[in-house]
Amino acid sequence: MTGSDKEQKIAEKSGRNFISKHGFTLLMGLIIITLFVSPEAKSWVIQQLMRTGLYNVKIEKKAAAIPQLESGFDFEDEKGGVQNTASLRGKVVFINFWASWCPPCRAEFPSIETLYARFKNNPEIFFLMINEDDDWAAGKGFLAKKNYITPMFKTKSTVPAAIYNGTLPTTLVLDKTGKVVFRHEGFANYASEDFINQVNTFIKE
Repeated sequence: MTGSDKEQKIAEKSGRNFISKHGFTLLMGLIIITLFVSPEAKSWVIQQLMRTGLYNVKIEKKAAAIPQLESGFDFEDEKGGVQNTASLRGKVVFINFWASWCPPCRAEFPSIETLYARFKNNPEIFFLMINEDDDWAAGKGFLAKKNYITPMFKTKSTVPAAIYNGTLPTTLVLDKTGKVVFRHEGFANYASEDFINQVNTFIKE
């Protein structure tokens, strides 16, 4: 055996020993890097956490004071039509601020799709999904790729900071009088039967 062969075998053995000793650390490092650079991977991890039921939400009837939407704000649909949230009085309004690049938004979106599918034919509820991407194409591309049917809107005026301060996702529910009865920052599961039943209760009021 030549010297170079011995050196090669020593190097191979050293490499195997290194992987054997540090394999778990390397694997965890790879997972962390993947989660850091991939919104899809991050959203998948969050969805697994949501499956535990720990992120189910409910509308607290005696919740602490919730900021109110006093003057409303303007929003635009895909065809350029502009409305103000005040025009939605008489309907329950589900508002969600989201972006396609936001992993928590992507993680909770399937639950919102389920909620929307449950009520999409009910004229007494309006789903105001406010996209915060820089342009329509990014948001629409995400919806199309996932085959989501939830409608998409953009803001056309300033939203009061007490209602939306830039945290994504942020979700609100307005009752038929326009009162904010629910506000939540961060991801959540909106497809639980309890939440669906609560929304249904407000619709029937």
